[in-house]
Amino acid sequence: MKGSGDPAVSPGNKPGQVGLWFGRARRSDGYERQVVLVVVKSALAASISWAVAHDLMAAGAPAFAPFSAVLMMQVTIYQSMVQSLRYVVAVVAGVVLQALLAFALGPNLLAFSLMALVALALARWPKLGLQGNQVSTAAFFAFSLYVMATGTTTRFEQLGQILLLVLTGCAVGVAVNMLVFPPMRYRSAEHGIQAAGQSMTDLFDDIVSGVRQGDMGAERTGKWRHRAGELEKTVAQARASVATAHESIYYNPRRLARRRRHSGFSTYSALVEALDRITRQLVSITRSLDLWYEETTTSPYAEFLRDYADFLAAVAQVTNVLCDVGADRSPEESRDLRDRVGAAEERRAQLAEAADRRELPRGDHSRPYGVLLVEATRLTEEFQYACEVLGRHEDEGGRAG
Repeated sequence: MKGSGDPAVSPGNKPGQVGLWFGRARRSDGYERQVVLVVVKSALAASISWAVAHDLMAAGAPAFAPFSAVLMMQVTIYQSMVQSLRYVVAVVAGVVLQALLAFALGPNLLAFSLMALVALALARWPKLGLQGNQVSTAAFFAFSLYVMATGTTTRFEQLGQILLLVLTGCAVGVAVNMLVFPPMRYRSAEHGIQAAGQSMTDLFDDIVSGVRQGDMGAERTGKWRHRAGELEKTVAQARASVATAHESIYYNPRRLARRRRHSGFSTYSALVEALDRITRQLVSITRSLDLWYEETTTSPYAEFLRDYADFLAAVAQVTNVLCDVGADRSPEESRDLRDRVGAAEERRAQLAEAADRRELPRGDHSRPYGVLLVEATRLTEEFQYACEVLGRHEDEGGRAG
């Protein structure tokens, strides 16, 4: 997710740019709309929590409730529940720790120092995850209230009130996240896969263009190699998006209205794994092209590369349709994908036949023929396997629907 440095929302932007940003938020369910929803829902949860804590409970420190509510506004309802449990455990640990030490030693520096030492150590407990720091935060706030309070009864009441406010804020935060536009991240999965597929197609197209034009200089082939390495990160981001999307259906009331779409998460996972394996072959191809090139356009290698470019052009057609997951894939689209894979396999066979006809030295490790032909075979095998896996998942999804 973009941070505060996002130019689209930077305070220094012109009013027109701000208007465009809000226009995108209104038109599409993308990053901008998600930001607006998070801000609105967080403000709503904070306002409800403040009203309960200040007006109904007349709490002495009502800010604990809205603070807790905003913390629970997570990317998925499942995470809201998990983080709320961890947060409550952390706060209880901090408050109980403060109570034990303060009542035993009194409100002095020694008690605070021991409390800080133990609280910061408890914050390292892996089970608390991101909420570990709340142990020390709760302990410090509880200690400050303890110091200001007069009388043992008042002190116990304030400590209990902190716990009640935290529970109230967590409950309100989780409820708002669940009931008000509950987050469903399937579009993030689709966008992640489409972005990875488009980046892969663009790289294949660029390689094809460079090879056909004879532009195989070290600078350009080095860029191909770098982009292939960056593509691995893009695929990893797509995998994380799919995992988040799958998690977003847990405890989500919107899941019933979109039951058929949820059957596609297994398809998304299969696509990501296919992209990951294809990316590895692409990294090897760009490495070979970068390590071995020549200026002449009349050598056997140049002729081989032109045939190889025809094969990669067919591969680019496959990746262009492989990641079209914006809607359920129709039988016609699945058939089109298989036809494109078949065309790529035919190009690979022609490439191998041409290499044999020219008697190119495949076994010579100082030449790239053998490596590039092996990677071409692996690419087509990966596409064929991806088609089989997607076909199985689509059949299962159809029966489930």
